[in-house]
Amino acid sequence: MIDAERGRFAALITGTADYYRQTISDFSIDLYWRGLYRFDIDAIESAVERHCIRPDKEGNFMPKISDLVLMLDGRSSDQSGAAWAKVDWAIRHVGTWADVVFDDALTHRIIADMGGWTWFGNKEEKEWPFIAKEFQTRYQGYRMRSESPEYLPILIGVFNSQNGVSGMQLQPPVLIGNEQKCRDVAARGNTNITIGFTRASAMLTSNQKQLQGNQ
Repeated sequence: MIDAERGRFAALITGTADYYRQTISDFSIDLYWRGLYRFDIDAIESAVERHCIRPDKEGNFMPKISDLVLMLDGRSSDQSGAAWAKVDWAIRHVGTWADVVFDDALTHRIIADMGGWTWFGNKEEKEWPFIAKEFQTRYQGYRMRSESPEYLPILIGVFNSQNGVSGMQLQPPVLIGNEQKCRDVAARGNTNITIGFTRASAMLTSNQKQLQGNQ
């Protein structure tokens, strides 16, 4: 969700509580908001509706945050597929020369985890199915763990990467997906994070040190 959808979300939770003949405090609404923030508002509304029409006894009670998260995370494979479809489209129609902002913060993190935006542009078509699989596996993993990791606000392309070094004027990013959500993703990103790695050659396990000592 985005902050602009807070009113719509509050109305949903308040209306659901009213349906179950309950009153709900502002504190509880805030708990629901923070617990469900990473999900799309349309998906949340659908999950609430599906809960209310459940034929078993669970449908007789106001859905808890955990009930809705369980229903929403059950769609993680669908979400990962939709996220990858946007990445694939952006690569083919925008390219990695341009900076981009997606409407899903998790997409930014996974792209950085896998090597960065320009890394995708260096891959051959025959590698694409394996890259797609890795992206979706990583995406589902984050969703299943209910993680909301830090991410870069803008994914830098080749053009601005080179122009930034030479001091030339930078080009604005291309927004992929819902424009308002893209702007919200960019506003919430952290420019100071680094996705680091350590080379194995710089690390010696105790067994390796022992082997070296015996040589």
